[in-house]
Amino acid sequence: MESLKAKARNRSKFVAELHRKSHFSIPEVERLLKMHEKISSDSHGKSDITKMERQRFTDVLYAEFRMTDDVLIDRIFRAFDVDADSYISAEEWVLGLSIFLRGSVEEQIKYTFKVYDQNADGFISREEMFQFLKNSLVHIQIEEDPDEGIKDMIEIILKKADHDHDSKLSMKDFEETLLDETLMLELLGPCLPSREAKARFLSSIACDRK
Repeated sequence: MESLKAKARNRSKFVAELHRKSHFSIPEVERLLKMHEKISSDSHGKSDITKMERQRFTDVLYAEFRMTDDVLIDRIFRAFDVDADSYISAEEWVLGLSIFLRGSVEEQIKYTFKVYDQNADGFISREEMFQFLKNSLVHIQIEEDPDEGIKDMIEIILKKADHDHDSKLSMKDFEETLLDETLMLELLGPCLPSREAKARFLSSIACDRK
């Protein structure tokens, strides 16, 4: 059975590794790991610090970041769930939040592309664009045929971003466009936190980042 000292050493190594891989300080990593453990606790107060269920992850996105779009939340979960085991591990939690909250432009471009590429084939197709735009515009009152309006928007996006003219967006298309125009980062729907939500969450784990 692993001794308490050995557990502490392993924990310290794990925290240091996550600090090295992420944009978080060591104290922030510690806070995030404690948060993951708390969220992962079952109804009896027990916990498995290696697993966070999908519903609990969804609850966090709603409570902390006011995200309510089920389609995008599912895609965000899949982007965090790197090993595709239907749970968010402690490492996936910290590294996912690192990109989600403090990622570089390049990191967030790759993240948003992964969110929008629903079938993970390396392209964002017209059909995928249509589904995201239709879902994100569902509450907007449009006098004209909404489907036609969405198709027009897709044509505008493709004209702007489809550099090889194959009627779909590759990672290269996406990256080349967004490196020039970062305001288009969430062109198919919000999959990153608002500035206010991000600031609020970061303040909850605030500490000296030296």
